[in-house]
Amino acid sequence: MTRSFLIGGATLALLAGMAFSSNLIVKGAERAPEWSLNMTAIEACSCPMFCQCYFNTEPAAHHHADYGEPEHYCRFNVAWQINEGHHGDTDLTGARFWMAGDIGAGWEDGTMDWKVVHFDPSVTAEQREGLLEIMVPLFPVEWMSFEVGEEMPIEWQADADRAVATLGGGEAGEVRLVRVAQRMSDAPVILDNVQYWGAPRHDGIVLMPNEVQGYHLGPDAFEYEGTNGFMITVDINSNDVAAQ
Repeated sequence: MTRSFLIGGATLALLAGMAFSSNLIVKGAERAPEWSLNMTAIEACSCPMFCQCYFNTEPAAHHHADYGEPEHYCRFNVAWQINEGHHGDTDLTGARFWMAGDIGAGWEDGTMDWKVVHFDPSVTAEQREGLLEIMVPLFPVEWMSFEVGEEMPIEWQADADRAVATLGGGEAGEVRLVRVAQRMSDAPVILDNVQYWGAPRHDGIVLMPNEVQGYHLGPDAFEYEGTNGFMITVDINSNDVAAQ
């Protein structure tokens, strides 16, 4: 996103603890393994097309019939598929994970509301450990609530016209995207040169509004139709983080 975020103390402590066992010990000092990651997202949120969160410090206002004042929130689902990557000696290629949450009403202080991460059952413990460590610099914010949820099958399919991802067969979560109807040609509609979280590189944000996007677990379950959606491929490695 376009803002400078704080790395959350609680989240960082949790992930650092998970990653500790894989750290390399060099002359008595800890050193995290070298890593790289290239992955593609099928993503959607509750904001209108295109999500204003990438240009502001608060999400879109949502008006409800039962009260007068609008409520600001951005409730999202992101299904990730790893195209190529590794964490130390662990190959990450082909791994899938799902992020659902709400970035909250505003984040001037770098704090967002809640996030849950689910891994596909095929993801090994070593892969999970590496991916959780990489999430810290890639999504450098503090979450008021962060948890690793139950592992569930993640289906992920995309072509030029549609992109579909499901969590737990769609019972736990789903994102269904379609091509922009107002395009001038058969080429995809791409938003370029916009910062995406902590990723130093991406191939452009391919705009694709959703038919439906929902997360159906827990007290904060939600579902929206016809709101924001897109695909993006990001690239990041440990040298990028060290350079920062």
